[in-house]
Amino acid sequence: MSIEARLSELGVTLPDAPAPAANYVPFVQVGDIVYVSGQISNGPDGLITGKLGADMEVEDGAAAAKTCAISLLAQVKAACGGDIDRLARVIKLTGFVNSTADFTNQPQVINGASDFLVEALGDAGRHSRSAVSAAALPLGVAVEIEGIFQIK
Repeated sequence: MSIEARLSELGVTLPDAPAPAANYVPFVQVGDIVYVSGQISNGPDGLITGKLGADMEVEDGAAAAKTCAISLLAQVKAACGGDIDRLARVIKLTGFVNSTADFTNQPQVINGASDFLVEALGDAGRHSRSAVSAAALPLGVAVEIEGIFQIK
């Protein structure tokens, strides 16, 4: 089954790859590796903002992380000239969680992205990962995730 078909089964349509908001490129390809810049939590109603441990629950943070994963895939699709089926595997994610100093469930928040990628891509979605806290993120978003991918 193609990746697009699996995403469709999951009710997910990849958006157009988000444009960078500052002086950087959305992805860089070196050989068969694509490095995707941090994608911020953004849903159909706009930016998903909040601080975990203050005004946002873990489940809401995980949902925000899933939107980051969808944007990451949109960037990979753009890097592949529109053919997401060239994605061979997810190598690594680095997740940043806007959270209070005493919040310690960053891994559960970033699981929203990890679980989605495994659900959508199977074993090719399994990856290494870091999940860290941030005192603040751009535009007050709840989550930002960057990724490294292998393509064919």
